[in-house]
Amino acid sequence: MNLQQYFPVLLFIIVATLIGAALLVAGRVLGPHRPDPEKLSVYECGFDTFGDSRMKFDIRYYLVAILFIMFDLEIAFLFPWAIANGEVGMVGFWTVAIFLGILTVGFIYEWRRGALDWE
Repeated sequence: MNLQQYFPVLLFIIVATLIGAALLVAGRVLGPHRPDPEKLSVYECGFDTFGDSRMKFDIRYYLVAILFIMFDLEIAFLFPWAIANGEVGMVGFWTVAIFLGILTVGFIYEWRRGALDWE
């Protein structure tokens, strides 16, 4: 394999880096910089901060986040299967059925453990 074949890729990386750096420098040089106390203040959802930034969160927050990621990835895996459904046959069908079964067991486990209760 000849390294000259990779020259267009290297050129693309160099040009993209130069354009990105030029845009960042142009924004810094040409953009207005007028800080005031309101712009420099800490912003958290429209009101002043409360407590320490390292305060503990309820574990249910993380469980719901994991649940969201789990079902988001499920959809990402189901789209290619749905498109190739006619070609994968019964093996593909049962593979997806097992996959959905495992996800359902995980969902039921989180539901029974109270991860979805916010009381």
